[in-house]
Amino acid sequence: MIRGVNGLDKSWNDKNFALLGIIGPLIAYASIGLSIYLSPSFSWYKNALSDLGHARNSSVAPIFNLGLLVSGFLTAIYSVRSLINYARYTSISLAFSALMLQTVATFDEIYGRLHTTVSVLFFVSTGVSCIIYSVERRSMLGVGAFSVGLLAWLLYWAKVYSAGIAVPEIISAIAVTSCLIHSALKILGVRCFGSNK
Repeated sequence: MIRGVNGLDKSWNDKNFALLGIIGPLIAYASIGLSIYLSPSFSWYKNALSDLGHARNSSVAPIFNLGLLVSGFLTAIYSVRSLINYARYTSISLAFSALMLQTVATFDEIYGRLHTTVSVLFFVSTGVSCIIYSVERRSMLGVGAFSVGLLAWLLYWAKVYSAGIAVPEIISAIAVTSCLIHSALKILGVRCFGSNK
């Protein structure tokens, strides 16, 4: 039995940290859902999700931004304390994505181009994390998540469907989250589809 810093079984610690890979994203979606519910002016046809976090124009900005900050923080802890022992390179990429999620909340739309930059870095880095995960863990889910996210953006840019940018944002985010939760469940010992390892 491997003992950790406080004399606890190391695998027990890893499994507890793995729960953060599930709790972290759920907090983000809870804050997004609550923000949308409390913001009747929000429209999937014209808004970005970040509009909910605009410190000056949105009454729900504290809920939205705090949710993203906490989610990013918990996901980063999951990455460096649990995922790193299961998928090392994915954990490094995901930790960066988690940091970018926090910067999306910190530098809201008031910051203009800076917000746009960190938002793009967040979505690109999450896609990269899916690709790394698919290679590192031989996961078809990683390939599928990346493909769904990319397709959502390509169809939006090609104007195949009419919607606000919030639509490809949420589709790609949910796709990436499937990989994140999949990795956490695998660490917890839950049998999952989409992985050969």
